[in-house]
Amino acid sequence: MTRLPLSAVRAGSLSVAALHGAEVALQVRVSTGIVQGKQQDGVRTFLGIPYAAPPVGDLRWKPPVPAAKWDGVRQATEFGPRPIQPVIYSDMVFRDPGGSEDCLTLNVWTPAKDAGPRLPVLVWIYGGGFVAGGSSEQRQDGSNLAARGVVVVSMNYRLGIFGFLVHPDLVRESPHHAAGSYGLMDQMAALQWVRDNIAGFGGDPANVTIFGESAGSASVCAQMASPLANGLFHRAIGESGALHFIAGSSGQSSLEASSAKDAAFMRERTGAGTLKELRALSAESLVNVTTHRSAAAGLHFGPNVDGYFLPDTAAAIFAAGKQNDVPLLVGWNRDEGGLALPANPPPMDAMRKIARDEFGADAEEFLRLYAAGSPERAARSGAEFYNDRFTAFGAWAWADSQAKTGRQAVYRFRFERGPPAAPGEGVRGAYHSAEIVYVFGAFEAQPQVPWADTDREISALMQSYWVNFACTGNPNGAGLPEWPRYSAGNAWPLMHLDARSVARSDDFRERYLFLDRVWKK
Repeated sequence: MTRLPLSAVRAGSLSVAALHGAEVALQVRVSTGIVQGKQQDGVRTFLGIPYAAPPVGDLRWKPPVPAAKWDGVRQATEFGPRPIQPVIYSDMVFRDPGGSEDCLTLNVWTPAKDAGPRLPVLVWIYGGGFVAGGSSEQRQDGSNLAARGVVVVSMNYRLGIFGFLVHPDLVRESPHHAAGSYGLMDQMAALQWVRDNIAGFGGDPANVTIFGESAGSASVCAQMASPLANGLFHRAIGESGALHFIAGSSGQSSLEASSAKDAAFMRERTGAGTLKELRALSAESLVNVTTHRSAAAGLHFGPNVDGYFLPDTAAAIFAAGKQNDVPLLVGWNRDEGGLALPANPPPMDAMRKIARDEFGADAEEFLRLYAAGSPERAARSGAEFYNDRFTAFGAWAWADSQAKTGRQAVYRFRFERGPPAAPGEGVRGAYHSAEIVYVFGAFEAQPQVPWADTDREISALMQSYWVNFACTGNPNGAGLPEWPRYSAGNAWPLMHLDARSVARSDDFRERYLFLDRVWKK
């Protein structure tokens, strides 16, 4: 594969070179005051801009409200605090001052030297299972992507118990009789801020693409599903996550079920039975309530069908054709669930147990689709099942449902490049979140990894596809491998992103049709 020059990226009529001026304005007026950023390598950076008021005190567990205005010039050169959260994922390395309940800030990277250009805007939503994450991670830094002629925005949003708690008192105090979607509404408030302010940074509020990974990708799906987010974005990219199905379920509990479960949990763990008592607890004590949970159990605090932001499950909204119908680019990684089943118990025994425990009367068909052949094939197929159950099937279902009921283009991908192993680290394949560094071109975030020229070439290709899609809703461009549009009901095409990227048919459609039929029961 040849290296792709920046000229291969379509960024409207404005060349990237024209955006790099010797003298640029580092102050921008937004709706709440003036912010002062910094510049490096032709990209202006504005960090830690408040987009909503601190959600503390009586604003805890309420929809975000506008940030207060300030006098003078606010320095926007450091990241704001990340959302307060337990330590869960060791690969999350932050550059902010620490966790805080006062966390609703966003960041802007722009190559424009003034408000003149109307550049495409990419708004990033981080992942972390809705219980962890923040916008200051270096692997999600927007500088390299912005240098390709787009404006990049990322925001912090409330997580875990702060972003998704449901309680009967919260439902009663809400004018919409809804609760639990505060983290998703934070994301929407950031999109409203982009609509109102991004032109001052050289961005086009009429050309906004939301993109995210894992829970961030599921958030993109949620924003597409929510009637409240209509018109706030114009294209969507999902990487390894969806709300359609999570571990064989619709991915969202009902308001009633979440309310009863969360209230009982809080009463058991804190002794607080009323909303007033819960709001009186310190943020630290609320974090401690959930630290005993594993990351998977932490997903308990996640999106629910609240009847307001999400009037139904995402799957039902898309099936009815009621989603925000925008072009969609969506995919997953080849080894989300690992490379193979553990050797103990033997893979075939493990697969038979999965078939028995999870598929009952459909066990034989499951084994035919996933475990036919040698024990070695069973080991790999078991890993593929965990991959499917974790994220891949949900992403497939999202793409298929959008292609069925939407009118806009859908493009599918599978990321297959296993990053080089760092010293002392075993080979992990194209693991969950591996593609983030490639999308952002942020190899400096992991200096211990012996990155190869091939990795940088794949990154340049993916950035070209992502930027082209943000520009026009079509990832294709001069010098790039052709990426055909997907249509529902087909195994073709799927863009395989690797050292040799090519679009070809997938080889798992029969498996996914089986899962779709069984899990819908």
